[in-house]
Amino acid sequence: MLNTILWDHDGVLVDTEHHYFRATAEVLAEKAGVTLTLPQYQQFHLIESRGSWHLAGDLSEAEILALRDERNARYTERITKNDVMIPGALDLLRQLRHRHRMAVVTSSLRAPFDAIHRTTGLTDFMEFVLTREDYAESKPDPEPYLTTVARMGVAKENCLVIEDTTRGLTAARAAGLRCWIIRSEMGAGLDFTGAEREFDSLAELGEALLAEK
Repeated sequence: MLNTILWDHDGVLVDTEHHYFRATAEVLAEKAGVTLTLPQYQQFHLIESRGSWHLAGDLSEAEILALRDERNARYTERITKNDVMIPGALDLLRQLRHRHRMAVVTSSLRAPFDAIHRTTGLTDFMEFVLTREDYAESKPDPEPYLTTVARMGVAKENCLVIEDTTRGLTAARAAGLRCWIIRSEMGAGLDFTGAEREFDSLAELGEALLAEK
């Protein structure tokens, strides 16, 4: 019986992935003269999860840190100046909260996550939120999901993961969990082989969740 939903965050509950892409592309273009294309972003960020700073050449750790800090600052500015909650997300969580245990398992850092949700109320529906600081290996490694399952003390067969990227799907399946996918513009063309179901929107996925027994 499905009793636990583990939500990815960016691209699933909030529309932030394009802001991250643009902030990264801007910094690479301005600071290193490098053009980051969407296919490159998909490969390096949404599939491999290794980032794209290597495109700037042989940089020192300090130089990479400076680029990352600049990107993170621009990204945070973008997501705090725009309403990024996906329409209907909070209403869906409100309907699910008495039927399912829920947690967020995200590759986002805690600071931008908290910046988004200072006033949304999203965390009220979650038992906890696992951010990038809470585990050693990020998706596509299964550690984030294995950590969450252990912390919640739930059976894997009773869990469902909601994701929107190949790296997230790979992590969920490697952890032995069912996974449903929300297709998005940023994830167009990604390989979702192994997903139990795919949907074109959160609204469509929500209807299926509410129909689950």
